[in-house]
Amino acid sequence: MPQIKPENLSTRLDDPSFTPVARVLAAGKGRFKVRGWIKRKRDQKGKIFFVFRDASGEMQVVVDEARVSKEDYGLAGKLQMESSVFFEGEARADERAPGGAELHVSSVTPVWVGKEFPIQKDLSEDFLLDVRHLWLRSGRMGAALRVRAGVHQAFRDFMAAKGYREIHNPSFVSGAVEGGSTLFEVPYFGKKVFLTQSGQFYNEAYVFGLERIWGIAPSFRAEKSRTRRHLTEFWHAEMEAAWMQLPELIDFCQEMVVSIAQDAREKFPNELKLLGRDPNDLKRVDKPFERFTYRKILEAAKEKFPDLRFGSDLGEAEEREITKDFTKPIVVTHYPASLKPFYHRPNPADEETVLCCDFLAPEGYGEIIGGGERCWTLDEVVGRMKAEKLDPKAYEWYLDLRRYGAVPHSGFGLGLERLTTWLCKLPHIREVIGFPRTMNRFYP
Repeated sequence: MPQIKPENLSTRLDDPSFTPVARVLAAGKGRFKVRGWIKRKRDQKGKIFFVFRDASGEMQVVVDEARVSKEDYGLAGKLQMESSVFFEGEARADERAPGGAELHVSSVTPVWVGKEFPIQKDLSEDFLLDVRHLWLRSGRMGAALRVRAGVHQAFRDFMAAKGYREIHNPSFVSGAVEGGSTLFEVPYFGKKVFLTQSGQFYNEAYVFGLERIWGIAPSFRAEKSRTRRHLTEFWHAEMEAAWMQLPELIDFCQEMVVSIAQDAREKFPNELKLLGRDPNDLKRVDKPFERFTYRKILEAAKEKFPDLRFGSDLGEAEEREITKDFTKPIVVTHYPASLKPFYHRPNPADEETVLCCDFLAPEGYGEIIGGGERCWTLDEVVGRMKAEKLDPKAYEWYLDLRRYGAVPHSGFGLGLERLTTWLCKLPHIREVIGFPRTMNRFYP
């Protein structure tokens, strides 16, 4: 049951005198009121010690039986893990306390004590996924989600600074971008449509009016994969630019990755440390990134995977081996045409390859960006479609982009979860998204 009557609580919610934990710790002294949740509790000879948290951080709170009323001490004794509460008291510097200060309480106002919190000793992966709605409160998840939000914002800031305009694309689409085998089919008023794999076709349409655009939206891939880097629903940052060719695109992506990595290092050092990443590691993410053609990287990979041949795809295992000893991303260019969708422009210097680039994160993390030049003449794109045994009639609106005022253009797709996973040095992509969707996970 609530410990404050709702009508009394409502008068206190907009109280400007409540102070975030981070500001209390920064001040180190003074009188404060805080509101949040109990993370841990420890009783010790007339004192109750709490680790108290809010969205800004954690601090130690001390309730001394000799310094509070008997009623307040009794209320503090009833608080348990994840009880919500208001505390008021005096902040004092203490090097032993988390954050270097603690709050010595003069009043305790429980908001909701609730039941015993279900996350106790069982911290298995499956259990924590079952109770994901509660695990989001953990310090580790909070740190990862703050870095994630920062990565999203850093991407937006970078694109805005470059003069690119944000656009929005539909999630219901009539056909494949990446490949028909990875489409999720959904009913649509008696017809059949699919969840989008990428906004790229629509992005290409926008560039003939806006020239330089970007968007962030969920993409859906029905890939039967259980690797540490795959989700069936992920957040996709995409960009498209008129008049841009492959060398300029590579330089653009390189500058963007460096900008986002340094932003994370500067703004989230404490979160990165908590997650296991030394922020100083990211100082090494600077220009230039080492560049390899597919042919060159294939030869290196064959030392570990001797069965690889030209045209072999580089999957999670191969990319992990290729990148494990690098300290910053590498760029792999000119993949075989057979490995890339039809919209990638053929390489005039080598008919077996296309003008494309993948950015592979270091330390075994692998692909984070895929991009390249687009086929921009009608003959090029129709030729690629026929080579892939696709019917051009199914793409009439897309072909119109080549019929009327076609220009060279390029773009990329960036997996924001993959990028964040690498920056945080986390073992699995599901650790950087609130409610991960995988082959066998769609609840909660």
